[in-house]
Amino acid sequence: MEASAGLSRIGLAGLAVMGQNLALNIAEKGFPISVYNRTTSKVDETIERAKSEGDLPLTGHYSPRDFVLSLQKPRSVIILVKAGTPVDQTISTLSEYLEPGDTIIDGGNEWYENTERRIQETEQKGILYLGMGVSGGEEGARNGPSMMPGGSEQAYKNIEDIVKKVAAQVEDGPCVTYIGEGGSGNFVKMVHNGIEYGDMQLISEAYDVLKNVGGLGNDELARIFDEWNHGELESFLVEITADIFKVKDDLSEGELVDKILDKTGMKGTGKWTVQQAAELSVAAPTIAASLDCRFLSGLKEERENAEAILKEAGMVDQVGPVRSGIDKKRLIDDVRQALYASKVCSYAQGMNLLRAKSIEKGWGLDLGEMARIWKGGCIIRAKFLDRIKQAYQRNPQLASLVVDPEFAKEMVQRQAAWRRVVGLAVQAGISTPGMCASLAYFDTYRRARLPANLVQAQRDLFGAHTYERVDRPGAFHTEWTKLAKKSNFK
Repeated sequence: MEASAGLSRIGLAGLAVMGQNLALNIAEKGFPISVYNRTTSKVDETIERAKSEGDLPLTGHYSPRDFVLSLQKPRSVIILVKAGTPVDQTISTLSEYLEPGDTIIDGGNEWYENTERRIQETEQKGILYLGMGVSGGEEGARNGPSMMPGGSEQAYKNIEDIVKKVAAQVEDGPCVTYIGEGGSGNFVKMVHNGIEYGDMQLISEAYDVLKNVGGLGNDELARIFDEWNHGELESFLVEITADIFKVKDDLSEGELVDKILDKTGMKGTGKWTVQQAAELSVAAPTIAASLDCRFLSGLKEERENAEAILKEAGMVDQVGPVRSGIDKKRLIDDVRQALYASKVCSYAQGMNLLRAKSIEKGWGLDLGEMARIWKGGCIIRAKFLDRIKQAYQRNPQLASLVVDPEFAKEMVQRQAAWRRVVGLAVQAGISTPGMCASLAYFDTYRRARLPANLVQAQRDLFGAHTYERVDRPGAFHTEWTKLAKKSNFK
């Protein structure tokens, strides 16, 4: 790197909360940074924060030209603006002053094909490009996120010393790695978000069953999730769930969680994950179920009407009778096991999606390394990611986490509890789509023979699509209707 007096080591454009926090994190790790934002008040705000948080080496700039010229060559600029057109506009503004060999790093949640297009566009000007997924929210950005950079390997090398210090640190290294070419970094972050959808859905189902079938109050739920966070389920999402149950409502009686409207928002990465799974013919039922649940949660008024109409039609609440015979202690333990087994299936689906895309695009993704960089900083950070990393180290060609010898043993040990929870929920009329989807995935995947033979026969009958046989090679077609008429089957 060419060091020049007074010049910053890196630049960051886009100073909403994520941008500000990441800039302060970089400065705190000892890398002088220049920042820029179209709205000048955001620049002032960031300078103030840098002063108050320890006089950090951060300088603010009010024009794109001054900003770019304040950086040492080869220049590296991180942009953190809204995905889509704003990214293109920012690139266009900055490119006027950048030179061949300089690097642009987009840290937003971008659709991977947009990144691949931008790599080609900037390449024509000799500018290197990275699409870098950043996970961990505001907190992660400030104190150590998980980062997933994909695109130009040279661009990654230009900032490797910075991102390795800025990323979350776990016992086996910083939570960042060069992901691969093209839009691979964005794609990996997208699947990470899909897995996050699945995790959150499964945890909400565990809560629903414990609360409604088990009759547990928020204080008990907080204690249980705290306990779970000290075992195999240890993770950021389980930890924050325990905290949520402890917060009192400052506007009325009771806990705040019970006053929150049951309508879920979303930004789109979960939808992209499910669409990509469909494109690649990879089953991702747990992630798809979590997306469907978000859609249904949005129909609040329709659901209230449905409840009233079905009650009128004679629908009786099933929860009471099921709850009366419940062994609470056993239910809690069963739900813990069901949550764990369901999670394994959800992660298996995400990993298989990454592998399929990696094969299609020739990215050469290292799935064990993906699990490793998710161990810290990110929203899905969890103790069992280390076990996933080890599973892929044991066998980089592993077909599914479900058949890794260690995970296989755990799935078999937990399946009775898992079936009991799903069965109880069905009896009580409580929907557990994520757990059901995971269990159905497990039960379908582990069976050597499925009823798909009948589907193939149907396809052949109405569309002459042909079928294969189990006992001899080749494609076959049968005149099913004609033969059925001739048959003397009674």
